[in-house]
Amino acid sequence: MTIKGVLFDASGTLLRIESAQSWLRGVLDDRGIEASDAEVRLYGERLDAAGAVPGGTPPQAVPDQLAAVWQARDRSEEAHRAAFTGLARQAELPWVGLYDALYERTFQAAAWRLYPDTLDVLRRLRQQDVRIAVVSNVGWDWRPVFDAHGLTPYIDANVFSYEVGVDKPDPRIFQLACDRLGINPAEALMVGDEQHKDGGAEAIGCRYLPVEHLPVESRPEGLRAVLEMVV
Repeated sequence: MTIKGVLFDASGTLLRIESAQSWLRGVLDDRGIEASDAEVRLYGERLDAAGAVPGGTPPQAVPDQLAAVWQARDRSEEAHRAAFTGLARQAELPWVGLYDALYERTFQAAAWRLYPDTLDVLRRLRQQDVRIAVVSNVGWDWRPVFDAHGLTPYIDANVFSYEVGVDKPDPRIFQLACDRLGINPAEALMVGDEQHKDGGAEAIGCRYLPVEHLPVESRPEGLRAVLEMVV
């Protein structure tokens, strides 16, 4: 059956968060806090190991006291903030009051980079009258970031887990995306970097295309296969 709509994951698929060191340095600079490159490297590595950067490296281990909120992190703004600021605290930063500021940097467009082929692939899909939705497990609003990076004109629907109260791989979130696009799941392609989550779309009859969760410079053409599947 012809593909009439493509459902994209966001983080790790269309765009990717900056490194933990850049994330930390950005907040320190915004607050006028001086820190050496060695300090930023050390504490950036600790943040990365803790899994504190939303969209970055998954945590090596989730502390028992955060286990419940971690499981629920993508179903509410409150749980998402509590989970990631809680993980950041595991890094034991020497700067006072930085944990919420780090989390809030995630909302800034400057913290994100598009994959090199993202805009071109979206433009080509639009030229072929293929409808586009973003289906994201997330606890905050992507729309300002999409606006800043020029994605919004190509997106017909956004389905964010914290807004709809259900997250991937639950089939209901993919069905909702298809409903919002006005297409049958058999006419949809889901594209994402986490097979155990994004691949849940197959349960309702969507096709699934995996992409690799790599730094943007290491994946220049990871989305090109989408165009081959909608011809």
